[in-house]
Amino acid sequence: MIDDVAGLRRILMQNCTIAVVGLSANWYRPSFFAAKYMLDHGYTVIPVNPAYAEVLGQKCYPSLREVPQQVDIVDCFRRAEEIPAIVDEAVAIGAKVLWMQLGVANPEAVRRAEGAGLEVVMDRCVKIEYARLFGGLNWFGVNTGIVSATRPACSCLRQTEQRD
Repeated sequence: MIDDVAGLRRILMQNCTIAVVGLSANWYRPSFFAAKYMLDHGYTVIPVNPAYAEVLGQKCYPSLREVPQQVDIVDCFRRAEEIPAIVDEAVAIGAKVLWMQLGVANPEAVRRAEGAGLEVVMDRCVKIEYARLFGGLNWFGVNTGIVSATRPACSCLRQTEQRD
């Protein structure tokens, strides 16, 4: 399981397509806020929720298996007991990373995902980690010594700038 600064930074720099399982269309939900933040910071965000046709201007898919493009990170906004089924889908579509949001922990799912070759992040928010590691916390964040005046280059941001 990835739980160190270098590993989290590497994952966020090398993986630019995030399928958000359980993404809500309600602006006040944490999944909406996190997905919008990542979308605004150069990531491709793919909503996965059978309740919606579209979220954040992106086509929404009922399941990971129906996403027609390569997914790098599967970001899970679902209860811990639902994660094993998501692991099966993530493995089936060839995802690289299983990311369980804050408050979501399933050690058995971690073992299964890692056994299938996925990297796993558990009980962390992708938005918070991005902000912490790439300078988005500013003075309102925790003084960890990681945030500096020099912003590290993020390959996802460079790809976005090249498309513009």
